Amino acid sequence: MSKQPHRCAWPGTDELYIKYHDEEWGKEVHDDKIFFEFLLLESAQAGLSWITILRRRENYRKAFANFDVKKVAAFTDDDVSRLLTDEGIIRNRLKITTAITNARLFIDIQKEFGSFDKYLYSFMPGGKAINKPPQSGIPVSTPESDAISKDMKKRGFKFFGTTICYAFMQATGMVNDHVLSCDFK
Repeated sequence: MSKQPHRCAWPGTDELYIKYHDEEWGKEVHDDKIFFEFLLLESAQAGLSWITILRRRENYRKAFANFDVKKVAAFTDDDVSRLLTDEGIIRNRLKITTAITNARLFIDIQKEFGSFDKYLYSFMPGGKAINKPPQSGIPVSTPESDAISKDMKKRGFKFFGTTICYAFMQATGMVNDHVLSCDFK
């Protein structure tokens, strides 16, 4: 009889959520393509549950040029019209146009800092991911997410407040909020 792994409680029994928890959430990445993917997805998630977006992730991948930031940055009004008819994604004009604008701003940051990764980690204590467990439950924001979202807002990014920024940080392993008893910590 195989032993069931111990997990954080939040994925419940949903197979897609469990796979995401076990294979991605809290795993540190330094790949700008993955950062752009999560920036786009987390921004689309604003006001919705993450599982709603996770279930549409492959549709977003197809609709947004496999998360190629340069291609998305070049999207035109015709692309916006096409995306507004795509039933596989959230068809919200503001979120769609924001994805395109955020792609252009993402490229600007890459040019300024050399990579989006270098930009993000410039806000982290010692330039490293935070892997110690939170003292009292999992927060919805931190001073780091406050600083990143404030700077990104100043640069023109939309749908990336401190709570969404913190979720982005969790998704990309900038912080590791797996509970101590979780086998995936």
